[in-house]
Amino acid sequence: MSTSPGTGENTATIVDRLGIEHGMVVQELGYDDDVDHALRDAIENRIDDEMVDENSDDVVDVVLLWFRADDGDLVDALVDAIAPMAETGVIWLLTPKRGREGYVEPSDISEAAPTAGLSQTSLLPVAAEWTGARLAPRRTKPAADRKGERR
Repeated sequence: MSTSPGTGENTATIVDRLGIEHGMVVQELGYDDDVDHALRDAIENRIDDEMVDENSDDVVDVVLLWFRADDGDLVDALVDAIAPMAETGVIWLLTPKRGREGYVEPSDISEAAPTAGLSQTSLLPVAAEWTGARLAPRRTKPAADRKGERR
C-alpha cells in the first residue's frame, strides 16, 4: 500500500473515506497530466476495474471530477457529471489545494453546487495537491412521506 503524499494516509484509507467499494462503477472526468496517479490506481484496485470516461453509457455510482479554476464553468461541469449517476450516486469534486495552480475558491463550490442541484456533505484532503468535496444530489421526500406536512 502506498501513502498519499501530503495527506498522511495510505491511499486505501483515502479510498475508504471516499466511500468507494469493490464492484462500483466510477466515472472519471477532467483527467489531465496533473491528476494524482496513486489515488487513481488505488481506486481502480478497489473497484477491480478501470474507471469509465465521459464516453461511457454506464450508470455510475461515483463521479470523480478533477476540476481546475481554468476548466470552464463549474455549474456546467457539475450538471454534466450528474447525468450518468445512479440515484444514490455521489460526485467527488477534486480541486487543487490552496496555493496550487488551478485553485478553486470554496465559495465558488458552495455557490455552484446548489445551482446544479447538489449539496456539499464533506471535504477532505485526498492527495498532496488535491482536496475532495463530496457532492450529493438533494433528495426530495416521496409523496407518501410528505403526508401530513404543512404546505
